[in-house]
Amino acid sequence: MKKTVAKRLTRSGIIAALYVVTTFAVLPVASGAIQFRPSEALTLLPLFFIESVPALFIGCLIANLISGCALLDIVFGSLITLISALLTYLVGRFIKNNVLKIILGGFFPIVLNAFLLPIIWYYVYGQLEYMYILNVSFLLISQSVSIYVLGTALFFGIKKITKLYPELFGN
Repeated sequence: MKKTVAKRLTRSGIIAALYVVTTFAVLPVASGAIQFRPSEALTLLPLFFIESVPALFIGCLIANLISGCALLDIVFGSLITLISALLTYLVGRFIKNNVLKIILGGFFPIVLNAFLLPIIWYYVYGQLEYMYILNVSFLLISQSVSIYVLGTALFFGIKKITKLYPELFGN
């Protein structure tokens, strides 16, 4: 196996595990209508690494399984993460400005989760219709904090580490 493939597989496994462990660490607030997942900071990683796209999907899938979500929530919630990770990866490929990368790269996981998850919850858990607006509001806030605060720190940390250790973090 080539070093590049082994490095990407290893990095993918680490990212998926970090998503699960970080979600599990805050499990009481990591799922439900009012949720906060610091693991969502990792959704900016597709700006750097293509292997983080499937890793985030797998990490989210496992985290949702652990948290006891309903099957449709597990499947569709994880698919939302996969789609947003793919879109974030595309931002990383075409946008060169770091601030713009963070803003646009973070947009997809924030907006897709905030507007689509409450629809899933409505059908799966039978929430009242007026809860949709509340769920969207809570998710917009919590996702923004996770991604634009924690994720931005992670982004610049990775930029710095990548320059210091290109043999470890380069493709």
